[in-house]
Amino acid sequence: MSAGSGTVWARYVGLRLLQGAIVLWAAYTVSFLVLYLLPGDAASLAAGGDQSVDPALVAELRAQLGLDRPLWEQYVLALGRALTGDFGVSTQTGRPAVDLLAESLPPTLALTSAAFVLAIALGASLAVAASLSRTPWVRNVLFALPPIGVSIPVFWIGLLLLQAFSFRLRIFPAVGDAGLVSLVLPALTIAIPSGAFVAQLLSRSLRSTMSQPYIEVVRAKGAGEARVQLGHALRNAVIPTLTMLGVMVGGLLSGAVVTETVFSRLGIGRLVVTAVNNRDIPIVQIVVVFAALVFVTANLVVDLVYPLIDRRITVARTAFAVA
Repeated sequence: MSAGSGTVWARYVGLRLLQGAIVLWAAYTVSFLVLYLLPGDAASLAAGGDQSVDPALVAELRAQLGLDRPLWEQYVLALGRALTGDFGVSTQTGRPAVDLLAESLPPTLALTSAAFVLAIALGASLAVAASLSRTPWVRNVLFALPPIGVSIPVFWIGLLLLQAFSFRLRIFPAVGDAGLVSLVLPALTIAIPSGAFVAQLLSRSLRSTMSQPYIEVVRAKGAGEARVQLGHALRNAVIPTLTMLGVMVGGLLSGAVVTETVFSRLGIGRLVVTAVNNRDIPIVQIVVVFAALVFVTANLVVDLVYPLIDRRITVARTAFAVA
């Protein structure tokens, strides 16, 4: 790598990291303000949440939690601690927010990782099958499936899978997180809409790529249809889909929150629901920042992988486009 290209690479990565830092700050700030605007606070909820509670007790709790200070002061102090990795302690349990997130993270990562693999496999298989199909009505049916999958809410998919495979066929457990068997239905619940999203983008990109002039050149050289599509068209068609994988990672995390609630699984989903209901600001903020960090990291990785997939895309061009 030359000195010039190294400078461009460093400039590009620096710009992306700066953008990521702005996204993290915005996510932290918005979550702080939203929780502040909600009715009630952690002190009143901890004291019982009704009018029969002694106001002096509520005032004492507010002072202990720092809620009696002006909003700007609460924000500045909390942001300063967050920059050092200290998101405070849970107002409900008294435990550090970082520890609670670390405990809830492994089951959620297992769920989202399985869902990600399933989504890519299902989406790519459906798109390629639709593109290779020689029967018009089969191809049209396969092309119609992705929009349907994208439009179905995650919780409804989970309820349908529960009804079919847990309550009727009794193949998979309805609740819990014990073993791989209990992971199948929750992972499918998240993977179906995400896989449909992948299939929709990839099939559209494949159709556009198949109309390019170089495809006719490949066919003229005697290549079969499967080789044309899988060996030549798919590589270029996958680039727009890769662009959206960073967005899909964020969708998997949001889907995990709903899915863990439907299937009564331990993880970040249950942690978030409990924290929001109890106005546990440190817990909500660390989860929001973590989700934003995953989103930023995934998009940065996707951007850096671009040149490896398509040599026509260079870091230099992308860097100046970002600037």
